[in-house]
Amino acid sequence: MQTPPLLSFLPPETVVEFGEWLYGEVLKQVPHRQWVFSIPKRLRIYFMFDRRLLAKLSQCAWTVLSGYLKQGAAFDDAVPGAVIAVQTFGDFQNFNPHLHIIATDSCFYGNGGFAAGPRPNPSDLETAFRLEVLKMLKNEGKITGLIIKNMLSWHHSGFNVYCGEAIWPSDQEGIERLAQYIIRAPISQERMTYIPAAQTKDGVAKVVYIAKDGRTSRTFAALDWLAQLITHIPNKGEQLVRYYGYYSNKSRGLRKKSATGDQMPALVESGISRTEFRKLKRA
Repeated sequence: MQTPPLLSFLPPETVVEFGEWLYGEVLKQVPHRQWVFSIPKRLRIYFMFDRRLLAKLSQCAWTVLSGYLKQGAAFDDAVPGAVIAVQTFGDFQNFNPHLHIIATDSCFYGNGGFAAGPRPNPSDLETAFRLEVLKMLKNEGKITGLIIKNMLSWHHSGFNVYCGEAIWPSDQEGIERLAQYIIRAPISQERMTYIPAAQTKDGVAKVVYIAKDGRTSRTFAALDWLAQLITHIPNKGEQLVRYYGYYSNKSRGLRKKSATGDQMPALVESGISRTEFRKLKRA
């Protein structure tokens, strides 16, 4: 099966197929974790009007995450793997670019071995991610040194990194469910109600949308709802899912060519904390 077309509005059957394909053809039988990287409101507008920056945002996250995972590995040739999906929407369809990542819970090494690392601490990555993104936006001519200086003085940076619990390879349903989640559509029809103009007091058609928590909702003028919705449609040929490290197209292609792609990794578990691990590396 080829990679499904990566559009913003995938039909349910394609989302299911993507989860199955990712589990069966890309991810190896090792532990994985979900990571989420998000940015402050002040910077989101640059990505709305220049969508090519979304690919660079993905690269910023991978640079930081891969370096972090390699630091937790005991092998010089350690290589993590990740699938990074760009999502541009918040709960009420507001433009909120962020990254959902399925990453190996440590690194591969040698000839297909895998060593589980210490439990990650997502707050360790926030400062590095902030600096990578600010540097990238400055290089792209979107912000200046003065803006960076101002943002670095904020008490709360607005950058956030989240890390979920480890999902073990035996949990096929959990991995497939996560894969489906990272390419979900920006809206859910089940949570949306359309009210025709003839049924509103002001004669303007409305859309009522319920939040994921099921308790709160917002009402939009129908045309405003549509105008907001189209901000999430990718440009022609724009990729929303990328593969890095051990899961990159190049790495998978080389393993397939050498007939090593189906080998089962030898899993070595680690029961020490990240602090203890760092002390051992310094020793």
